[in-house]
Amino acid sequence: MIFRQLFEPISSTYTYLLGCEDTRLAILIDPVMPTWERDLEVVQALGLKLAYTLDTHIHADHLTSASKLKQMAGSKIAGPSLDQLPCTDIPIEEGKRFQMGSIQIDPLHTPGHTDNHFAYRLGERVFTGDALLIDGCGRTDFQNGDAEALYRSITEKLFTLPDETLVFPAHDYEGRRVSSVAQEKIRNPRLGGHKSLQEFVAIMHELKLAYPKFIDYAVPGNKACGACPPGIPEELQKYCGQISDSPQG
Repeated sequence: MIFRQLFEPISSTYTYLLGCEDTRLAILIDPVMPTWERDLEVVQALGLKLAYTLDTHIHADHLTSASKLKQMAGSKIAGPSLDQLPCTDIPIEEGKRFQMGSIQIDPLHTPGHTDNHFAYRLGERVFTGDALLIDGCGRTDFQNGDAEALYRSITEKLFTLPDETLVFPAHDYEGRRVSSVAQEKIRNPRLGGHKSLQEFVAIMHELKLAYPKFIDYAVPGNKACGACPPGIPEELQKYCGQISDSPQG
């Protein structure tokens, strides 16, 4: 398998490129609007054809580039069936393996950050979206978030994967690229060390995080698989426009 971890600096989002060496087809997990051109250039430089985009959930902090990539590269849009988005070509369900050539992805419904959030397991890797982060987890105070549901998703699904499973999150704000199930079970300050459900709920309740600055535009835009909604303030236009400096993670 061909694998690349790509970074979008505006929202500190990781996009993951998976390429099948047999079919020369590629998938992008959680592609981001400002770097759609960069991502497509990486796909093409590797001698691949973009076949699918695959989002973990309806994002609140950035716009997916799924629709733009479909327009430019002819890729199909895959995403959680529970969201029931008319723009989705391939609905993803837990227990129903998603396959592209030699690449076999097992979807895991991991609600809590959002009610329809999914993680994607691929062999010894798991792409955890916003559910499980490195030394953290996604917030649970909007988009039907639920701290108890997130605790169960992580402890009963993600933490039951083999300890050596590599954890690739959708975001990191400190330059970290990868963790492991074993590491997060031991040292994650919100969930590690066998923290109880009650302890976790209390931690999440006390976070008191600021209202996401792009959520009012990102959520409706992502319900259309990445359409930039009208009326975006000038200071937020960077979430829609191409950026000239988009380093890879």
